[in-house]
Amino acid sequence: MGYLRFVLPFLSAVFLSTQVWADKIGIDALSTYLDGLKTVKAKFTQINADGSLSTGSLYIKRPGRVRFEYDPPNDALVLAAGGQLAIFDPNGNDVPESYPLSRTPLSLILAENINLSRDRMVRAHQFDGTSTILTVQDPEHPERGLMALVFTGPDPQLRQWVIEDQNGEQTVVVLNEFATDMTLNDNLFNVLINQEKRSGKN
Repeated sequence: MGYLRFVLPFLSAVFLSTQVWADKIGIDALSTYLDGLKTVKAKFTQINADGSLSTGSLYIKRPGRVRFEYDPPNDALVLAAGGQLAIFDPNGNDVPESYPLSRTPLSLILAENINLSRDRMVRAHQFDGTSTILTVQDPEHPERGLMALVFTGPDPQLRQWVIEDQNGEQTVVVLNEFATDMTLNDNLFNVLINQEKRSGKN
């Protein structure tokens, strides 16, 4: 009984501490956190809709710039800059396919000012016991898909996201070695410079 008298208060303290650290993160805190992410560098694992896996390095420079640099043997590269999303296919020609960034849910977290309180932007705000999951969409163009952002706390950290397109297919990106507030050269996101570099490889 003496043993339990000391152990039970300890377990209660751990439980209460866990509750404090594992509460759902509020929308205002998430909005402030995302708006403060000016530069990001991370490793990523991508799980595609067909179950295939890819790994690589992610670079973000807000507003409007992102780079997905895939590890060998996958030589794909995805860039966003100047309002365009460029996809370099390693099995195609040297000229990337290009799409307006605004047509993808990625534009929501690459915006110059991130305000999650925008009317109808948040579709769901959930907590699974360890992580806060925030599902967002462009309220003006819901047909462009959804993006579920997964955070851990108590100070928010982005751990992964899930993009669901208009066909219901999902792509999961899991982030590791997440770092912020470094200097990133603009050439990382320059489509023409990267196109010339890739042409020189062939």
